[in-house]
Amino acid sequence: MNQSQSRGNIFEPQVLATDLDGTLIPNDETHHEALQALDQLFSESDKSLVFVTGRDFDLTRQAIHEHKLPVPEWIICDVGSSIFKRNAAGVFEPVEDYRQHLSSLCQDFTVAKLREQLEKWPGLRLQEESKQGEFKLSFYASADDVDQLEKELVDWLETKSAPWSIIGSIDPFTNDGLIDFLPSDVSKAFALEWWRRHEEWEQEQIVFSGDSGNDFAALTAGYLSIVVGNAAESVREKVQATHKDQNWTDLLHLADGHSTTGVLEGCRHYGMF
Repeated sequence: MNQSQSRGNIFEPQVLATDLDGTLIPNDETHHEALQALDQLFSESDKSLVFVTGRDFDLTRQAIHEHKLPVPEWIICDVGSSIFKRNAAGVFEPVEDYRQHLSSLCQDFTVAKLREQLEKWPGLRLQEESKQGEFKLSFYASADDVDQLEKELVDWLETKSAPWSIIGSIDPFTNDGLIDFLPSDVSKAFALEWWRRHEEWEQEQIVFSGDSGNDFAALTAGYLSIVVGNAAESVREKVQATHKDQNWTDLLHLADGHSTTGVLEGCRHYGMF
């Protein structure tokens, strides 16, 4: 199907791929009813659930336990730099094919080499070791400085011919600026697209929900998209403008409901359940 056209009714949505913090995870107790409804709907259907998060794997498992989230079949974590699959025994295993793919993108410019050159960059503060990864280097920054730092660092990467890219965002809970370095073009959208092709889904069968800057690429990649109601107005406007530029008429739902309630609202909007 030409993505500039309406999706019509060719495919029904079969997969919910969702961000966690600020999106699927309830912002407060008023959204627990929506979470319970989603849990029941997934347990009673053959729909698939994929988590697409900036969290690392251990923090993602912690979120599942702490917030009593439905257990997904797949976890795309570390802002798209790792993928885990739940096996028949219920144990999550890393997807080695994806790891090898990212390794080929980095070549000999490893994350260790990148870190050595950026640790003392003005305005960057290295995040905790638990938030670093084989294919992810993460820093904190002032929220006011994220856009300018991103521009400076993109220029620096180009001068070094470094096979890395940057995703800047704002933590919705702490208001910290976040700067993530990932192999060139890798993002939540990149990983989700790799996974889609690997599992042979059509774009029209996937609903993606998110709320922040590091969800932007996936929200504008041609999937059925949900921007939850608590997303920053700048994110909502930017996503809406991109869909308009692409002449996509029915691939976006700007939810009124916040976090979990907005996800449930969007799934119903697309007729997923």
